[in-house]
Amino acid sequence: MATETQESTAAPEAKPAGLPQFDFQWWPGQIAWFLIMFLVVLVFVRLFAAPRVGGAIDAREGKISGDIADARRLKDEAEAQAAAAAAETAQARAAAQRLAGDARAKAQAEVAAKLAQEEAKLAEKAGVAEARIAQSRDAAMTHVAGIAAEAAGAIVGKLTGRAATPAELTAARGS
Repeated sequence: MATETQESTAAPEAKPAGLPQFDFQWWPGQIAWFLIMFLVVLVFVRLFAAPRVGGAIDAREGKISGDIADARRLKDEAEAQAAAAAAETAQARAAAQRLAGDARAKAQAEVAAKLAQEEAKLAEKAGVAEARIAQSRDAAMTHVAGIAAEAAGAIVGKLTGRAATPAELTAARGS
């Protein structure tokens, strides 16, 4: 027991202060474990994580390329449909213009026919009116000579105080 008491009375060994990670006696073991863990993580990343990430990137790139190809195809289809719609619109516009031109020509022909009928009626009425006017003028002209003779006889009677003889009136009419 004496040895026990001597050990217990002896001064305990001094422990270095600070963190054990920074104690130089432990560094070779720490470096070895660090290299082992680094290699394990590197192998894990190389064999499992990187292919998955790379596969995801490749899949995403393929999806994007496919989406771009689909978009281009849809754009081409839309442009083709737009061109077809424009052609149909042009055909419809041409047909409408042709139909409008036909309707306009038909309406103008009907108007021309009615105008010709009305002009014929007006020409007939004008001919009848001109004939009546000519008749009235001829009748008036025949009466004018008689009226003029009467007026001349009345004027002569007023001026001279005696009535003009029919021979004098006829002689005045001829000159």
